[in-house]
Amino acid sequence: MSHINIGINEKDREVIAQGLKCLLADSYTLYLQTHNFHWNVTGPQFRELHLMFEEHYTELATAVDDIAERIRTLDVAAPGTYKEFAKLSSIQEVDGVPIATEMVKILLNGHEAVVKTCRKVLVSAQQADDESSAALVSDRMRLHEKTAWMLRALS
Repeated sequence: MSHINIGINEKDREVIAQGLKCLLADSYTLYLQTHNFHWNVTGPQFRELHLMFEEHYTELATAVDDIAERIRTLDVAAPGTYKEFAKLSSIQEVDGVPIATEMVKILLNGHEAVVKTCRKVLVSAQQADDESSAALVSDRMRLHEKTAWMLRALS
C-alpha cells in the first residue's frame, strides 16, 4: 500500500481513528439492541415501536459502514468482531427481553451514550483539522440527539 498523505499526521490519525472505533462499537451495539427490540417488542404500542425501531436500525446499519470506512480512510484497521466491539463500546448489552417501555428507555440511554462518544471524537478531529471526520461525527451526533429527543417524548 502506498504512503498516506492527506494532511493529517500519523499520530493525529491514530487518535481520531481510536475515537471512531469507539463510535463504531457504540453504533453497532445500538444497532443490535434496536434490531433485537424490533423483533421482540410487544404491547399496545407494538406497531408504532416496531416500525420506529426498524427505521432506527436501518439508519444505523448505514452509519456503521460510513464510520468503518472513515477509519480505513485514515489508514487504520476498523474493528469488526463482537469481542472488539464489547471492549470498545460504552453501551452495555441487555439480557432477556425487556417490556416495551423499558426498551424505549434503554435505546434512549444508548443514543445519549453515542452523543457523548461523538463529542469526544469531535474534539480530536477538530484539533487535527480533520474536517471529514468532524463532519461525519457532527452529523451522527445531530441524528442521535434528535432520536433521543423522539424517544424521550415517548416516555
